[in-house]
Amino acid sequence: MPDPEVFALVTSEVLDRVAIEAFVRSRQDGALVTFEGVIRDHDHGEAVTALDYEAHPDAERFLRETCAEVARETGLRIAAAHRVGALTVGDVALVASVAAPHRAQAFAACALLVDRIKERTPIWKRQHLAGGTTEWVNL
Repeated sequence: MPDPEVFALVTSEVLDRVAIEAFVRSRQDGALVTFEGVIRDHDHGEAVTALDYEAHPDAERFLRETCAEVARETGLRIAAAHRVGALTVGDVALVASVAAPHRAQAFAACALLVDRIKERTPIWKRQHLAGGTTEWVNL
């Protein structure tokens, strides 16, 4: 069976939530759930000033495979985009969107999608802490 059509993008550009949501929407769906991963100003009790995201050269392929897997398992339209490069507090690093006939399906599928993206997509972040140090996360 061919892979379902999904939207998967790894980019240094600002993420376009409207385009991502438009990809998954259809007239048969009554629920749209979108998750935005936003850069916060702290982590494990320390102030964070910025993040640098770096991706493996095949990160978009991994993201596409993950989206396709969740689409196959759920039968829903799936879209996700992850930003790389230098981001600051308040920037959006990840947008994941799912549409479904009912809200419970959409919430469950979106949560599954985000968890799998974090587990399987080779994207790493370096946090810049307020004290001037940096640390790598998800290596």
